[in-house]
Amino acid sequence: MKQTPAGGLVYSTEAGRMCPTCRRPVAACTCKKAQLPAAGGPVRVSRESKGRGGKTVTVVKGLPLDATALALLGKQLRAACGSGGTAKDGVIEVQGDHCDLVLAALLKQGYAAKRAGG
Repeated sequence: MKQTPAGGLVYSTEAGRMCPTCRRPVAACTCKKAQLPAAGGPVRVSRESKGRGGKTVTVVKGLPLDATALALLGKQLRAACGSGGTAKDGVIEVQGDHCDLVLAALLKQGYAAKRAGG
């Protein structure tokens, strides 16, 4: 067994990689499942350019998905727009002004999406 300087178990030969938060095997980790955001209303699709060097970015907020599902949906939206972007901290960002394409793709998948911010 390997232990970190703070005393947390990192790897065990019995169970493999361990979660540093709940100290269970990664396959049986419960702390990641508890971080699902609640569906608190419609999904908001907006366009932002502040703080990005003048570049326009389409932002999708309010998706009730975990990190892996968010990344998968982000990949689908970026492919539909033919553009790059990222999915992090519960937000999907698609490079460029693709609000109409993203909104149509989300509505087609069954999300209650709305255009936000003019």
